[in-house]
Amino acid sequence: MTSLRWLKLNRTGLCYLPEELSSLQKLEHLSVSHNSITTLHGELSGLPCLRAIVARANCLKNSGVPDDIFQLDDLSVLDLSYNQLTECPRELENAKNMLVLNLKHNSIDNIPNQLFINLTDLLYLDLSDNKLESLPPQMRRLVHLQTLILNNNPLLHAQLRQLPAMVALQTLHLRNTQRTQSNLPTSLEGLSNLSDVDLSCNDLTRVPECLYTLSNIRRLNLSSNQIGELSLCIDQWCQLETLNLSRNQLTSLPSAICKLTKLKKLYLNSNKLDFDGIPSGIGKLVSLEEFMAANNNLELIPESLCRCVKLRKLVLNKNRLVTLPEAVHFLTDIEILDVRENPNLVMPPKPVDRTSEWYNIDFSLQNQLRLAGASPATVAAAGAGSSPKDPMARKMRLRRRKDSSQDDQAKQVLKGMSDVAQEKNKKMEENGDPKYTDLKTRRWDQSLEKPQLNYSEFFTEDVGQLPGVTVWQIENFVPTMVDETFHGKFYEADCYIVLKTFLDDNGSLNWEIYYWIGQEATLDKKACSAIHAVNLRNYLGAECRSIREEMGDESDEFSQVFDHEISYIEGGTASGFYTVEDTHYITRLYRVYGKKNIKLEPVPLKALIHKSGTVCAPGRSL
Repeated sequence: MTSLRWLKLNRTGLCYLPEELSSLQKLEHLSVSHNSITTLHGELSGLPCLRAIVARANCLKNSGVPDDIFQLDDLSVLDLSYNQLTECPRELENAKNMLVLNLKHNSIDNIPNQLFINLTDLLYLDLSDNKLESLPPQMRRLVHLQTLILNNNPLLHAQLRQLPAMVALQTLHLRNTQRTQSNLPTSLEGLSNLSDVDLSCNDLTRVPECLYTLSNIRRLNLSSNQIGELSLCIDQWCQLETLNLSRNQLTSLPSAICKLTKLKKLYLNSNKLDFDGIPSGIGKLVSLEEFMAANNNLELIPESLCRCVKLRKLVLNKNRLVTLPEAVHFLTDIEILDVRENPNLVMPPKPVDRTSEWYNIDFSLQNQLRLAGASPATVAAAGAGSSPKDPMARKMRLRRRKDSSQDDQAKQVLKGMSDVAQEKNKKMEENGDPKYTDLKTRRWDQSLEKPQLNYSEFFTEDVGQLPGVTVWQIENFVPTMVDETFHGKFYEADCYIVLKTFLDDNGSLNWEIYYWIGQEATLDKKACSAIHAVNLRNYLGAECRSIREEMGDESDEFSQVFDHEISYIEGGTASGFYTVEDTHYITRLYRVYGKKNIKLEPVPLKALIHKSGTVCAPGRSL
């Protein structure tokens, strides 16, 4: 196949590059990801048309990356992520036509100054998950760079003064890079194309001033910081579509957020918001599709939120809700309404009249004149004839008074509503009121009597409560927890249950449950692994399904749980069934050696003649 231009050898068990590659003189793209390759030395430098080398998730060290491949004139894509590099490959700066460079998830602690002198055409650069503490000033030469990803690097002392010079930048990810107010540029006004910024998991106490100058930003992630308030300047983000402020210290949102008319997703989970903290004009977010405010202090939500007719996902679990606006029933596009863990919540009855037909009517003078058939000039004059508005006066009118008497009165009202709702709820349950049963629609399986199952003998109370990976091995019909040092090492004759615990976008715990089947596993182990995987799901109350994984055919998601480092070991534990077969004693041969520290190792069962002339028979040692 000497005319081959594209070759993909991913997950093929390769340990080195085949010599036959030298015949593929027209080869342009070579992908050898997820193998065990330790070196790229060989025939690559003799392939004149080679444009892309993708060797992610291998065992490459610096000595395994040849210098001569960077002399290839057309080399423009290099992916060496998920390897064992401790520094940038030597001579990399000679790859003058490089467009895409991915060195993610290595152990690189330094970037040489000369690297970016010639690589000025770079479009994509990913240096995340390394050990970088600083960046070379020559990065300001990357004027064509569109994507820069530096996540999970200890860049505390890096001032990032190079950023304003990267005028073509569109995506900037600085997650978990120890960003503070003092180590960010003062202005990013020149980055007119920047639309995606991730500053999550840092030490920010307020929104950096430089972000307010990004008029074209569309996605902004500021979750997991210490932000306590937002400025009125957020109305500068007129193109913003996704705003993530979860896991901060917010107690209120400014009214200026209501001007973000293109906002589609607003995440506010795990803050300190109450009813007064949500502006009453939030219904002006006409494009809003997802609103998440779980784990706050909300007693009610503004009725205007139900005017966001495009809302598909409304998440309000873990609050203090006593009820919801009746208008929530008018959200016809809603797909997910999560109000769990609000113990005092009473859902409003669904209206039976035709109220929805008059909901969202525009009573403005301009609209009424238009409906009455007035001329366009008259309509325009009505809009222009209104007196100019004083923005400061409007803010003062909309600002809620926080005096103690009103606070006490509001608390009394909310407590009264909660008590009335609880009493009414209790009476309806006792009287078996059919109207009450109509309010709470039940799934078909909720009326079934479910046995009280106790899984504590199989799983501990803290299982699945912290992010991480837990593995159980099936032994005598029961799951036994596996030590963390043996994660990713599976016996061929055993079955395992794997639990991955992580935090989702809402900051809530979520799980992935797998059960792994060994090639030589017995029927009882296969059955028990499937059964206990379901038991684990029930124990956690997880909504995910348990996923079957078979030896040698693991999915990519399962492999990622162990960073693509899965190995198999011969053998396994005995079956849980009793057998009537005769006991077979296996003859084994061991070599005993050492003086102070006696060691024992298995050797092949063969009779060998020692140099001294002694015959080493099975069962004996020299």
